[in-house]
Amino acid sequence: MTDKPEAIEVARRWISKAEHDRTNAKHTLKLGSDCPFDTVCFHAQQYAEKYLKAILVMHLVHFPRIHDMVELARLLPEGSETGATGDELRLLSLYGVEGRYPETGEEPSRPEAEKALSIADKIRSAARRQLPSEVTGASD
Repeated sequence: MTDKPEAIEVARRWISKAEHDRTNAKHTLKLGSDCPFDTVCFHAQQYAEKYLKAILVMHLVHFPRIHDMVELARLLPEGSETGATGDELRLLSLYGVEGRYPETGEEPSRPEAEKALSIADKIRSAARRQLPSEVTGASD
């Protein structure tokens, strides 16, 4: 990536994918007792991760192919905000990798899934405040 117009287009694609994950997480949570809460947690982590990566793209910061939210936050330019605490970032990181496999322990509960989604929503809000409207495509 070498210039801002290219960065804007790449960041738009990250946001589009993030919003797909957000839609999946929110829709899945509506399934009531049939809800696979691990899936909600996974998509919440994924959409938050993609928002952080969109910020990095806009600042022309190269990042590795990782799902570690804390590490991604460390790469953000000075003055950038994640909207989440370090503990919240660590929690989401678990859902992006460990929560995808059966040998990692207990399934998340509804309150855990709701918390993951809430943290991801905070990251989304912080990211959207920092990204230009030409990337987010909306004013919210």
